[in-house]
Amino acid sequence: MPAVVPSLVGTEDALLQQLADSMLKADCTSELKVHLARSLPLPCSVNRPRIDLIVFVVNLHSKLSLQSVEESLCHLDAAFFLGKVAFLATGAGRDSHCSIHRNTVVKLAHTYRSPLLFCDLEIEDFRAAMAQRLVRLLQICAGHVPGVSALNLLSLMRGSENPSLEDL
Repeated sequence: MPAVVPSLVGTEDALLQQLADSMLKADCTSELKVHLARSLPLPCSVNRPRIDLIVFVVNLHSKLSLQSVEESLCHLDAAFFLGKVAFLATGAGRDSHCSIHRNTVVKLAHTYRSPLLFCDLEIEDFRAAMAQRLVRLLQICAGHVPGVSALNLLSLMRGSENPSLEDL
């Protein structure tokens, strides 16, 4: 079975690396390689593996983080939004320090019809649980789980976790 490769995109290098390390420790039936990027587009490389899932990581304490993700989105092929993109917001646990309102990220995910996950990546246990969840999502997006498609799963996630815009 070929390797599964997520791309974690965000400006918080240390948090992305910690999440990548946690993903590599998670239980995965496939070979796992994690690609980190500060932004898109990715540089052209013949050696770069196929990306199975793109996770845009937004730190709610950094407007630069949100700006970088917003600028990166226009470089992504529209086909990726059919089940191979997710947003991950971190830092929501300390609302008083947030420079980005949670609803801003909720609306962004809604606009791109992609699921939004919340996790405080600075807390190791939360990060490990999110890493395991992302690995499972990645295996589905790569087509390594029979009978489950990425588009089906992500549409279910989007519907059950994100409030509708009318609720905001």
